[in-house]
Amino acid sequence: MYKIEWDVETGGVLLTSRVSKDTLGIAPRPVFYEELDLIGLDKLGWVYPRVKSPILWAVNKQYWYRGRLLFEAKGANIYDMPTLRMAAGVEPMSLVAVDVEGMLKKNADQMFLIESEAIEFIRNTYVTYAGANRVYEAVSAGGEVNYEELAHKAEKRTKTKMAVVKEDCESFDIVPLDTAKEEGRRVLLSTHIDRFIASFSGGKDSQVVLDLCTRAIPPTEFEVIYSDTGYELPPSLTLFEEVKRYYQGRFPALKFSITRNHEQVLNYWDKIGTPSDTHRWCCSVMKTAPLYRSLKVEGTNKQARVLTFDGVRAEESTRRSGYERIGKGVKHSFVINARPILYWHTTEIFLYLFLNQLPINEAYRFGKPRVGCIYCPFGSPWDDMIVKRKYNRELEPFFSRIENIVHERKIPNAFEYIAGRRWKLRSSGTNTGDVTLINIKTTATFFEAKIKNPKNSILIWLPTLGEIILKNSSNTASGYIVFQSEKYAFTLKESDSNTSFKVTDGNNIKFRYFIRRIIYKSSYCINCEACEIECPTGALSVYPNVQINLKQCVHCMRCVDYHDHGCIVADSLVTTMENVNSISKISRYGTFGIQESWVDEFLANPFEFWKDNTLGVKQVPSFRAWLRDAEIIDINNELTPLGKFCYENSDDYSSLIWEIIYINLCYNNALMQWFTRDIKFETRIDRTEMDILIQDYFSGAFAKSSISYALQALLQVFKYSPIGNQLGQLCAIDAKGTAYKRTVYEDISDEGIVYSIYKYAQSKEIDMCRVSDFYKQEEFKGIYREFGISKNELQKKLRSISLAPYHVLTAELNMGLDHITLLSGKSAVDVLKEMTK
Repeated sequence: MYKIEWDVETGGVLLTSRVSKDTLGIAPRPVFYEELDLIGLDKLGWVYPRVKSPILWAVNKQYWYRGRLLFEAKGANIYDMPTLRMAAGVEPMSLVAVDVEGMLKKNADQMFLIESEAIEFIRNTYVTYAGANRVYEAVSAGGEVNYEELAHKAEKRTKTKMAVVKEDCESFDIVPLDTAKEEGRRVLLSTHIDRFIASFSGGKDSQVVLDLCTRAIPPTEFEVIYSDTGYELPPSLTLFEEVKRYYQGRFPALKFSITRNHEQVLNYWDKIGTPSDTHRWCCSVMKTAPLYRSLKVEGTNKQARVLTFDGVRAEESTRRSGYERIGKGVKHSFVINARPILYWHTTEIFLYLFLNQLPINEAYRFGKPRVGCIYCPFGSPWDDMIVKRKYNRELEPFFSRIENIVHERKIPNAFEYIAGRRWKLRSSGTNTGDVTLINIKTTATFFEAKIKNPKNSILIWLPTLGEIILKNSSNTASGYIVFQSEKYAFTLKESDSNTSFKVTDGNNIKFRYFIRRIIYKSSYCINCEACEIECPTGALSVYPNVQINLKQCVHCMRCVDYHDHGCIVADSLVTTMENVNSISKISRYGTFGIQESWVDEFLANPFEFWKDNTLGVKQVPSFRAWLRDAEIIDINNELTPLGKFCYENSDDYSSLIWEIIYINLCYNNALMQWFTRDIKFETRIDRTEMDILIQDYFSGAFAKSSISYALQALLQVFKYSPIGNQLGQLCAIDAKGTAYKRTVYEDISDEGIVYSIYKYAQSKEIDMCRVSDFYKQEEFKGIYREFGISKNELQKKLRSISLAPYHVLTAELNMGLDHITLLSGKSAVDVLKEMTK
């Protein structure tokens, strides 16, 4: 929250409100003697005390002492120690520890303000929701009182946006939103919470939040839960026990508990594949699901409504910088996340730990910037270096598994592959040993799926879609699925290793959207429990066997709409043949991408272009393929309605046209789908890493050389069209053009934003969505995946669009709402034309 300057006198830091020439751009972390010993500073002639206080401060890997840069650490990885490069004029010297007491005295006022504000935030949040609980308990004997539902009904009746506001004496009222704002009244996001928790991870941030909670609310009113993922750092488990003893000594009524998945994490590595940048299943399966499964309403299987005080901070990532301080349904619809320290930086966190004399996780003293799982795909080579040397026994089972995978796959340059953490680039289920394969065929009349080696019967998950009217005959079943009051006839043939499912659905897109997910879920489900917590009624129980209480199931489909394929395991394991439409056509691009000069030439005279153009013989079929994926021409090479719009507006809307081309490629082009799924924003990636990722994604469907040609074609798109530099999707950042960076693009036109949202809604067969939908970890479509636009910036643009005279959408972004309502029956092209009249 505050700016930071060095304090030469104490060897520490000063928090300040002003910005000066001495202001640091990055919040430093304290460096203890254990880290200096680990990197070998003492062996170079340096002398420093072995004390509890920090000695230096680190800004990234630069080490500072009383405002002076001493050295920088370079090149650390799981195999190698770092090289220490001394700053100019620096020689070995005797170092004095930071005067922590003096530093804290100088920062006392600033720390008092930020911790008082955080305590007030926690207390007010608790009082608000606890008060709602008391009202709920007092008046809900005849049924649950849902104030938000009452507000919604009032809106329909009055045609005015309403708000639920807190009154005195723990009562509530429903008033117009404008009135609530004018009067400065507290607007509620929810009205009833079953459990208040402080989620503890063993890290510094959750430790601070826990301490703040004990100072803000009664210890009988919340509980502390630690999720043991099965590969925690040893000091994190030790710290939990130490923290538990400390606080229960002060507050005997404060409840502590540990949750764990029913299965060992390495067994899941075997079943799901290694966690990766793209498939970070470990957090959901090993951490989140066990935590929230432990929080069921007493005596039922229904998920409790939970308010979690968490230690998320905006400084940690670009995505988290867009978080709100109170978030409803960010990851799970039944959870409200309250973030007391959202705007604190790393230095303030450590100052709080020093000030309150709280124990510090040993891993921080060895130099880990963050603590978490012992071998995390989101870690760094620096993390690996520390863990290998300090916690090698616990690391070994996971590290040896990676080494075995590299050996079995005969990956060249294995040392560089592991040291550079390229194992985390796994994109699909290829090479995981999974033998499940799905082949789906659709026509205008029916949907058909053939599955090899499914893990479950389709009949287990099919009832989530609707009532099943079944007729059995040996291994063949037939009957009807009742979906939204319509009956759809199906046949099902099952054997030990093969399943055939066919349903006559008349090309009902919404029905197909869910039936496809049920196919994946049935085929891949391993009872990991991740989807169970999404069930709002308690109808679903996953472990040890999937059971669905048909009396409780309301067919909301949340359990199959949780991840991209309806199942977190399927999402990690599906092969390319299942992932990509028109798989046999990937070679149609040759080695050529879509180029700006070609599009300009085409739009100048699209009616004569195919007869007379400047393209080479091999470039013409490639260009046709890109234009079809961009929806500018149809299968007969004729202009589509969008193509006609581009032709008529190419002079006035050149930038918009390229936004639209790119958006359409994200939906129709297998290469661009891979790109938006696997290539992260604001992260350097080189050609070698991209080749690893794309080979993994398409392996098994094409020869290695064909995949390399396809990557070359895609790179030409970025090099020779505005999609690369102008839209920032992939820009070369070195002279050789072998290192790239995908940048966030927030200058999207209003028309481009609306077009993207309508395309998203069209793909989902919906006319209303939420802003938060685009930012779900498991969502691989939509405007965030396309451009990386922050949530705050998107909301700002949507508010403006919602007030514009063309009325193409309504954005409700107050009262914790983030709903976007679109015009029913209008296509993306329809609204595009409306906005550019």
